[in-house]
Order: sequence, then structure tokens, then C-alpha cells
Amino acid sequence: MDETQIIKQLKEGNEVAFKNMVDTFQEKVLNTSLGFVPSLHDAEDIVQEVFLEVFRSINKFRGDSKLSTWIYRITTTKCLEHIRAKKREKRKSFFQSLIGMHENVDRIKVFDYNHPGVLLENKERSKTLFAAIEKLPEKQRVAFTLHKIEGLSYQEITSIMETSLSSIESLMFRAKKNLQKTLGNFYNNNNC
Repeated sequence: MDETQIIKQLKEGNEVAFKNMVDTFQEKVLNTSLGFVPSLHDAEDIVQEVFLEVFRSINKFRGDSKLSTWIYRITTTKCLEHIRAKKREKRKSFFQSLIGMHENVDRIKVFDYNHPGVLLENKERSKTLFAAIEKLPEKQRVAFTLHKIEGLSYQEITSIMETSLSSIESLMFRAKKNLQKTLGNFYNNNNC
């Protein structure tokens, strides 16, 4: 069955087509989410949000891009929304601790840095790398994660981020330079 038929069935509310679509993309969405959010629990929540959004907005899908590109775009957006929400929570907790409001304060959690797509020698290196990636400016972080962790081509990333190839190349160049500065001698140039 081609993508046009799948999209048509999804728009008609076909549950089997939706289940097949989820089965097809679930692992990719989870891995992408883990590239942005190193907590498996949070990443699984994002996966649910992504497919809920796909279900809600499939009728808005115009077909300007491939279905997979659209799903990656939704995943990236949901991950960035999650990161922003976590940062707001941390700022609120910090502020509350400054003024002595400790009740119901979420402390900064130690994340579980077990990303199945990242083959690093040990957990500490993975933790260090994810912390450095998290410090990148948003667009650099998105481009770097999609290319280096998810293995997408620059062309695929241009569709997901809705920008030009030269912009992606520039984002990747700056992301690598920023990571090299952040990580110092921790990694050699071949790892980025």
C-alpha cells in the first residue's frame, strides 16, 4: 500500500491504518525523543503525545512532505515543548526555594541516560555528551540530534526543519564547533 492510500485511510479514521502507522514509526519516534530528552519515561510520554497529535491533525496534513517527515516535525516540536516546560519547572522550583516555598517543589531529577541509538563506551560519556547537546542553541540541537543521533540526511532535515540545505550545513558546523568548545579535550574531533 502506498503512502497516499495510508494517508487517505488515516483521514477516514481507519483504526487498522492508524495502528500500522504507529507500529511503523513508534521506534523512530522514541529514538528521536530520546535524542532530545534522555529520560526513557519522558520520551515514552512524548511518543504518546506525538501519535495523539498525528491522530488529531491528520486531516490538516497537506501532503507537502512525506508522512515520515511530518511525523519527525511533530516529534521535534513535542520534544522542544517538553524541554521548555522542564526549564520552566526548574526556574519555578529555584525561585520557590529562594523564597522558602519548599512544599510541592520538584527537585531537579537525575535523568537516566540510556539511549539505545548512542553507542558510547560508558554511561558517563553519554551523560556528558547529552548535557553538552542540551546546551546548544535550539536549532543547532535539532539539526545535530536529527543528523548525528537519528542518522537522517541533511536533505531530510531540511524538510523537517523547513529550511535550506545551506542553513542545515551552517547549523551543523556551528553545533560541532560549540560541542568541541564545551567538551574540550573530552572527545577528539572524530566523535562529533
